[in-house]
Amino acid sequence: MNEFEKNVRELLEEITMQCDANWIAFSGGLDSSILGWIKKNQGLNAITIITKDFLGTDLEYSQIVGRHIGIPLELKYVNIDEIFDAIKSTIKILKNFNDIEIRNSIVSYLYLNALKEKNVKKVITGDGADEIFAGYNFLIKKDHAELKIELERMKKIMHFTSEKIAGELGISVQMPYIDDNIIKLVETLPINHLVNENNGIKFGKWILRKTFENDLPPSIIWREKTPMQDGSGTGGLTKMFDSVITNDIFNEKIKKIKSEDNITIRTKESLHYYEVYKENFKIPGSHGGKNSCLDCNAELAIDSKFCRMCGKFPL
Repeated sequence: MNEFEKNVRELLEEITMQCDANWIAFSGGLDSSILGWIKKNQGLNAITIITKDFLGTDLEYSQIVGRHIGIPLELKYVNIDEIFDAIKSTIKILKNFNDIEIRNSIVSYLYLNALKEKNVKKVITGDGADEIFAGYNFLIKKDHAELKIELERMKKIMHFTSEKIAGELGISVQMPYIDDNIIKLVETLPINHLVNENNGIKFGKWILRKTFENDLPPSIIWREKTPMQDGSGTGGLTKMFDSVITNDIFNEKIKKIKSEDNITIRTKESLHYYEVYKENFKIPGSHGGKNSCLDCNAELAIDSKFCRMCGKFPL
């Protein structure tokens, strides 16, 4: 282990061990698996969300890691009715109809609500590792100069819906990866410690993988980044909405929404989310100027490449 890896390990262990939550949101991905490994001897419990109706990848991986590190793992299976209830609750909390954000965030709502029912007040999550350690797949395609610029931009605008949802449910989220000391340390690392190759394949979060490669199974260490929606299975919502909403109904509704609300709806999934949104909130008003989304009129966050309200990308 080189000096950089040693420093990252020691600091991440110190910060994670200071977290006093005894539950962790668990996907069997690299980020939550590392945190679980660090806290495995502190009475940690893990929870994983699995959809009954759609195929997800987290089930296998979370079981592998749970057995490997020896922590109790609760598999929370949810049916389609629970997912639709979660969609409504998530939209009410986040106050948007961004299909990508809602699809991912209902997973957070489901595990946080399950913990609330257990009267759990604190939970550890792996949020922030992708932003700080260059974990997203689109980042590994950039050259070093572009990567540095993009990571700086992302740090300025990063936000985590799990934190907002947890706040509404009376739960505190502990996120070791976005501790200020971790961020400062990562800023001193050579860029090839964030993105590098293993067996000819480029990986982000390189230093995390190398630092803990002797602690976790190779299938976890070298697991490629997958969105939360794919792991839990909620990614299947897109196909479901495409199949249950006919093209005629979709085209009729989006024309009416464009005419009456001046909102552009791009997908059938977005249509459902917008209808839930409109039942609870006023439609976004036009802010005018270049800082307004062309599809939904919502005000855009500075330096953002997508609209948080409707999900339009790129802007």
